[in-house]
Amino acid sequence: MPDELPLPTHHKALTYTNPGHIAIALTTVPTPRPGPGQVLVHITHSGVCSSDHGLLKGTLGFPPTLHNQVGGHEGVGTVVAIATPNPLHVTLGSRVGIKWVSSICHACAPCAAGRDALCTSVRISGYGGCPGTFQQYVLAPAEYVTPIPDGVASELAAPLLCGGVTVYAGLKKSGAVKGQWVVVPGAGGGLGHLAVQIARGMGLGVVGIDTGEKEEFVRSLGVEAFFDIRKYARDRAGSEQLARDVRAATPGGTGAASVIVCAGNNAAYAQAISFLGFAGSVVCIGIPEGEPVPILGASPGAMIAQELRIVGSAVGNRQDAIETLDLAAKGVIKTHVTVEPMAKLADVFERMERMELQGRVVIDMSRDECM
Repeated sequence: MPDELPLPTHHKALTYTNPGHIAIALTTVPTPRPGPGQVLVHITHSGVCSSDHGLLKGTLGFPPTLHNQVGGHEGVGTVVAIATPNPLHVTLGSRVGIKWVSSICHACAPCAAGRDALCTSVRISGYGGCPGTFQQYVLAPAEYVTPIPDGVASELAAPLLCGGVTVYAGLKKSGAVKGQWVVVPGAGGGLGHLAVQIARGMGLGVVGIDTGEKEEFVRSLGVEAFFDIRKYARDRAGSEQLARDVRAATPGGTGAASVIVCAGNNAAYAQAISFLGFAGSVVCIGIPEGEPVPILGASPGAMIAQELRIVGSAVGNRQDAIETLDLAAKGVIKTHVTVEPMAKLADVFERMERMELQGRVVIDMSRDECM
């Protein structure tokens, strides 16, 4: 029998009723009990990630999402039941987070290298039948939940479990060191505003690129320069002018040490290499939906002549998650969030499609409100 607090027999969940479309139902499902190695978490807050939208719409290149799947992978809540025996000493009442990666095998080569997202047996929260965090109670492997530090509010911690971990790991992989500069396309978005803050915390100079209505917000995060993408023509001449302006903003006009692409669109990738200085890196984080385009300038000659790198970064591992939450506890990162009730999830996805979101949106799982 598990150690547990008083639990309901059923709880509320948001299910995808017609994958491929934004069709979401608020329903009631049985509340499970943990089996060996599991904990039951009472979810209070769940962040809404662009990957949730991509999995629902089927635009990420994954096999189709299952009918009536409960999505979500940025959940924060309280441990309310633990399977016994519990060798990991997870305690009842402790606050924990559930991430994009729900569990790994620990045995394959990527696991041994600390590349959790590349595990050959990886399970993804909110996909493929794995329980997601858009519900009030969810099972999770005890060894893979992330402790939430005291002093970090649950609604602020939730987006860090995917968005924060992803950009933190990407910045580590970029090779940029204190005193160098990075460029962040999509600087005012859910990923980008976290990347700007983490980069500043690492002692990096930051150039932000986004739409003009986000300029004040992005500048408030501490960027050294900001460029409104809509002021440049969407043709070769416009791209070349943007590249000249971005490079001119870097010390000596020589270009950035890295471009951390947080924007999920092809145009951002098409321009990225043109912002780099010698030995620079493009870190691919944002996932464009639809047919991808080449990263312009990534010819062998140019890559060799300037010793450039293109780096893919698929979220982070358990240690990255712990370190990201520690940055939040120290005040280096503050997630900018809008909190919505469960009934607003479909609306959030629709606003995401229209690129209207600034910062992150978090669902308060205690507020259902009639859909």
